[in-house]
Amino acid sequence: MQWNRSTAIGLAKVSCVKCRGIGIRPGRGGSEEPCNCVFRGVFRACWNRFRECVALGTHTSSVSLDLCNGSDGRRSYSRKREEYAADFCLVTRRALNDAEYRIFRFHYLLGADWKMCCRRLEMDRGSFFHEIYRLEQRLGRIFADLEPFPLYPLDEYFSRPQPGSRVLPSTPPVWGERSALHSLVA
Repeated sequence: MQWNRSTAIGLAKVSCVKCRGIGIRPGRGGSEEPCNCVFRGVFRACWNRFRECVALGTHTSSVSLDLCNGSDGRRSYSRKREEYAADFCLVTRRALNDAEYRIFRFHYLLGADWKMCCRRLEMDRGSFFHEIYRLEQRLGRIFADLEPFPLYPLDEYFSRPQPGSRVLPSTPPVWGERSALHSLVA
């Protein structure tokens, strides 16, 4: 994802002391990079969509028809909500080590509050929340930078075009000097 001020400011936390709510902070070598609060915002947006997909899981989702690559115009069917939920879980599992995934699973997937997580994982409150912020930041960056189909932006995921496909303009048929219409009229 290309990060600039306009894409980062909507996700930035207004009270962030590092970026002052702008979403971009100075990086190494004078370059600008997104603030960690932006990546936490990306994670929370993806997490909310995941929860929505899981909550609607009891209902049959609509099947979408996607164009495939190639000139023959083939199509494929997919269930976007189920695919998103599966992608979210698989990317998270692959990105985190076992200790981090335990925290993620207890807090996010199983819905345990911080007190129960701290008791179960034998952590103090400060360490738990620091670990949660690190997980959100790390997963948010991964969700936004995932190739070839990132999980964020969400609207692009749910209406993504296939790579290499392009829309060709339709050209009207070329008629000779005397078209079929002219021969009928004459």
